[in-house]
Amino acid sequence: MTMFPDTVRVAAVQYGLRGVSGPDDVERQVEYFILSASDYGCDFITFPELFPMQFLSSGVRLPAAEAMASIDAFTPRFTAFMADLATRYRINIVGGSHPVRIETGAMRNRCHIFLRDGGVHHRDKLHPTPSERDAWGIEGGTVRDADVVETDCGPIGVMICYDSEFPELARRLVDQGAGLLLVPYCTDDRRGHLRVRYCCAARAVENQCYVVTAGVTGNLPNVVNMDIHHAESAILTPSDMSFARDGIAAEVTPNSEGMAIADLSLAALVRARTGGAVRNLADRRTDLYRVAWQD
Repeated sequence: MTMFPDTVRVAAVQYGLRGVSGPDDVERQVEYFILSASDYGCDFITFPELFPMQFLSSGVRLPAAEAMASIDAFTPRFTAFMADLATRYRINIVGGSHPVRIETGAMRNRCHIFLRDGGVHHRDKLHPTPSERDAWGIEGGTVRDADVVETDCGPIGVMICYDSEFPELARRLVDQGAGLLLVPYCTDDRRGHLRVRYCCAARAVENQCYVVTAGVTGNLPNVVNMDIHHAESAILTPSDMSFARDGIAAEVTPNSEGMAIADLSLAALVRARTGGAVRNLADRRTDLYRVAWQD
């Protein structure tokens, strides 16, 4: 039987977008955050949605189709770089997300997960926003993208930004054993950010789990559909006696580059689910309702 730690230490990166002179600039900043999180003894580090779009800012502004081809071409370099950092610094990395072209020719918004044991996984965004569909032709993923990723700290779930605004996905991931949901996100303004924040707080309460949100801030010139950004990245908890007073274990100052770090007790989740003030998972009325996923 696999034994998982009672407590995990997690980091959420609030990444500041800016124009760069080349890929080395991006990789230098990424490694800085990973090194810092590793020095703090973190088990996980989560990067924001679409932060790799910064790779495109070193050249001229490309039309949407060319931009998608260009960022997709960076994928092999990006995944090799991140996989090396995960094993070298002994940390599990949720690598944000970026558009990739799959075998059918469709574009997906894909999150790669790099494990410190050398494993590499990916999950595609299930619910592209209207902006992603219209500007970049992004299509949603499949049911395989709604499954947990097995790690040395137990199963985790990934929800990319807008995915967190649909409760069905989080519930499926928790039912598969996830106590930790990681949410890379990218929002233009405070209203967009608050949609993600409020929904993630709800996911933490209704599923009695932890939710880590990591967003981008700053401005990104020369990249189509990457305009202004607002983020207040945070590590969210259930709202009960054993957890953070406001349901926020840690958060980053709004719109500043930085990193939130917190220790999260998986044992506390078990206690809350069996003996908390409310027991959302146990008290579901499955005799009245259920969600049926299509395989």
